[in-house]
Amino acid sequence: MEIRKAIIEDVPKMQQLINVFAEKDELLPRSLNQLYEDLRDFYVAVEDGRIVGTCAAHINWEDLAEIKALVVDKDLQGQGLGRKLVETCMEDVRALGIYRVFALTYKPEFFKRLGFKNIDKSELPHKVW
Repeated sequence: MEIRKAIIEDVPKMQQLINVFAEKDELLPRSLNQLYEDLRDFYVAVEDGRIVGTCAAHINWEDLAEIKALVVDKDLQGQGLGRKLVETCMEDVRALGIYRVFALTYKPEFFKRLGFKNIDKSELPHKVW
């Protein structure tokens, strides 16, 4: 299993994986255009040449980033891959000097296990929500 920065050729497969979960209302769908525009935010997990996970770290402000589009192939869930993807994104934003990170999620318990806390949306800039 390899976690690496996403590249252009990954985008169609990333969209397929993300939209499987979006169809179940587990996260927002992403168009190809959105993924190409935000490609530098994304990491992918690759196993045997197949995209099996995605996660993005998007900078919102000088001191604030968002973890988004976290998905892991259903057959690989529960093995720590989601944690590894989030940790990789967190390392990326910390290297930029950003230490305030949030996630808008339907899975708050997962993020709590990674040290995230529930906050009121009023603590975030309006453009976020």
